[in-house]
Amino acid sequence: QVQLVESGGGLVQTGGSLRLSCAASGSIFSINAMGWYRQAPGKQRELVAVITSGTSTNYADSVKGRFTISRDNTKNTMYLQMNSLKPEDTAVYYCNAAIRLKSYLRARDYWGQGTQVTVSS
Repeated sequence: QVQLVESGGGLVQTGGSLRLSCAASGSIFSINAMGWYRQAPGKQRELVAVITSGTSTNYADSVKGRFTISRDNTKNTMYLQMNSLKPEDTAVYYCNAAIRLKSYLRARDYWGQGTQVTVSS
């Protein structure tokens, strides 16, 4: 069974930094695109950043220039470096990955359990 486990969330003041990690484990053949999403109270889940298996990246306009997504394919791990944090970044952050379990299977989406990020003003 595949698991995605996030870590690194917490409470930080405005202007501070946090680094989130998402580690994939289990019987994995390959991982295609990976991404970070977030959901604030009363709002829909939104895409924060995505990174392909070839390390191309894309960001939501609200985090461009402040957040950096990266991945270490040798460790099946993805990161999100978050700098210059703002109160509006407060949310539960989820990692997502498109994972193939076998070479002959299509990739399917897996989600982590989420990690809380709270930015105080």
